[in-house]
Amino acid sequence: MSLWTRDEAVAATGGTCAVDWAANGVSIDTRTLEKGDLFVALSASRDGHDFVAQALEKGAVAALVSRIPAGLKNAPLLLVPDVLKGLEALGIAARARTNARVIAITGSVGKTGSKEMLRVALEGQGNIHVAEKSYNNHEGVPLTLARMPVDTDIAVIEIGMNHPGEIAPLAKMARPHVAFITTVAPVHLAAFSDIEEIAAEKAEIFKGLEPGGIAILNADIETLPILAKHASAKTLLFGQSKTADFRLLSCDVGNGATVVRANTPMGEIMFKLGGEGAHLAQNAVGVLAGLYALKADLGRATLALASWHPPEGRGARQQIPLGPKGLDGHFTLINESYNANPASTRAALETLAQQAGRKVAILGDMLELGGTAPALHAALAGIEGIDITHTVGPLMAAVPFGNRGLRAETSSELAAQIGRQIQAGDVVMVKGSLGMKMAKIIDALMNLSDAESQQKPEGKF
Repeated sequence: MSLWTRDEAVAATGGTCAVDWAANGVSIDTRTLEKGDLFVALSASRDGHDFVAQALEKGAVAALVSRIPAGLKNAPLLLVPDVLKGLEALGIAARARTNARVIAITGSVGKTGSKEMLRVALEGQGNIHVAEKSYNNHEGVPLTLARMPVDTDIAVIEIGMNHPGEIAPLAKMARPHVAFITTVAPVHLAAFSDIEEIAAEKAEIFKGLEPGGIAILNADIETLPILAKHASAKTLLFGQSKTADFRLLSCDVGNGATVVRANTPMGEIMFKLGGEGAHLAQNAVGVLAGLYALKADLGRATLALASWHPPEGRGARQQIPLGPKGLDGHFTLINESYNANPASTRAALETLAQQAGRKVAILGDMLELGGTAPALHAALAGIEGIDITHTVGPLMAAVPFGNRGLRAETSSELAAQIGRQIQAGDVVMVKGSLGMKMAKIIDALMNLSDAESQQKPEGKF
């Protein structure tokens, strides 16, 4: 059964299309487009209309456009006044035609990790549809919904924001039965005056909650009263607080796993996660609450969580050989390079501090913190247990780390030097905001298995 027929898409968007077609998927990127997709010609950093011909050549059955590109007059084009609004209309229609139970996740930290925990935990419990990557913004949420098959049983939607007014429209589009807020932390303070404003914006997710829906809230945060005030729904609390319905009793971290013990409405539960970190245990207890609210099989779900691992760029770890075939030993690389804020960076450093071996932190600036940025960066200097800290960017350069290593203005500059700083047995954690391009340092570290790469002069990486 196709995901969208021409007639269904026309009815959903109010557009026009003279050529018949049926699509099995929806794509906004020709690089990942698959044969049988409907290509959506969004105009963000680049105009998607410039890639319509390429999309059709790669096997797209049609394209959603707001104008006809040159030379494509007779092509299968679904013409609408505005492409983004057309995608939103597809998402709204897809949500309306399914009987799926929907859980929407937001929060300052832990959205994607929790979403991926739910993906793993729900495996084998029906037809599950989960947002890909971090598709959680004004384009990602309608895309995720537009990709949802009509026979979906459970859908997991991630909703993010970095400015006021972003969450409510996306929540109303997703219409969740369960709204899960992982936590509220000082993130995006360049757009918000304080953490209370951030909490109020996160609480906007409840504006999309279906009647009889359930709100899942973190019992351990100071802004809980703000969230609870806006919830106006049945509420489940999670965390270490005695008031929590899903209470984290203990977590044991080590050997690539975290063993979690929690008290729940069904009694005490013990389970394992395939990743290390006390913050992961906290997220997992919130995930338990989400599974409970979805009426999922918790026994099967907790067994499945042992196979969950942190997503790439968010705590994924691997052993990297030094020299050809590991002739010079190995080190452990913890990849936290996707993004950073004060809460997630502190959690990553605390997890690093618990590792065996020389602990090496490589930190890039945390962006979008407004006038509070210097103080929030300086607060990281008090975290103990790290042997050496290398930094990228002016904000991290100003932090009075007692274990100060290299300072660099850019990730490229540090990437050219970092190979000479790594020893066998090290545990190396890389973290920074996406704009700091810390993935370049990850690439340089992974290349240390090549003996020649260690001998390249600075600036040649």
